Amino acid sequence: MSETSNVQSLTIPERFRGPPASGNGGYVSGALAPFATLSSGQSPEITLRAPIPLDQPLTIAPAAGEPSTQHAQVGTTLIAEIKGTQLVCEVPAPPTWAETEAAASESAALKPNLNPLLPGRLGFHPICFCCGPEHAEGLKVFVAPVGRQVSGLWQTQEAWATSDGSLPEAFLWTALDCPGQYAFFAEGIRTGLLGRMTAEILTRPKAGTTLQVTAWTISVNGKKHLAGGALFDSDRNLLAYAHTLWIGRQPMQIKP
Repeated sequence: MSETSNVQSLTIPERFRGPPASGNGGYVSGALAPFATLSSGQSPEITLRAPIPLDQPLTIAPAAGEPSTQHAQVGTTLIAEIKGTQLVCEVPAPPTWAETEAAASESAALKPNLNPLLPGRLGFHPICFCCGPEHAEGLKVFVAPVGRQVSGLWQTQEAWATSDGSLPEAFLWTALDCPGQYAFFAEGIRTGLLGRMTAEILTRPKAGTTLQVTAWTISVNGKKHLAGGALFDSDRNLLAYAHTLWIGRQPMQIKP
């Protein structure tokens, strides 16, 4: 991150991809969240307007006529809007760890042929930083249907720690991203791409701990698919929660 006057910049390294040539929406949202101007009780809301370029600087500056909104751009292309909003999220009680462990093998992230453009590969985006089983340095967040939610146990790594030993906030945003899409998939809906994410981080857990990630569907309004997501520790304490808004719908083309 760099700053000159009120114009700042941020580069998303290629490691943090979602689709092969674009940044993971959750990671990018988490990386942009610190630029949000927040009033009391507000959470960062990131609206993604275009694919996020990798290894290219994003210029971040106040939107014209909207001092409380920041724009992230590459040249004249608007990539994301950053602002504060009130996040009201009703978080359901998570499934038990035993239920989550029992369902783990049914994670769609571990199933082949979900993406018809990638026959024989695993999951929606095999090299996604969040849910890609083929990403050598990914987070490997794999959720599976448990009741009316999807749930997964996420083994974090000590190597991811910041200077205080905690997980980076952007990694927590990342873990709250893809599970929303898998929640819709569990209900027979394959959504499009992440369009907006709003999250509240209550506690940054220590790197190296095992966390529980859950997600659930909330509503469908035309092309807009709203999901909720949450992170819990082993004592079922709520650590973070989010709304993810997915835009569009794609056909379910799954082959054995």
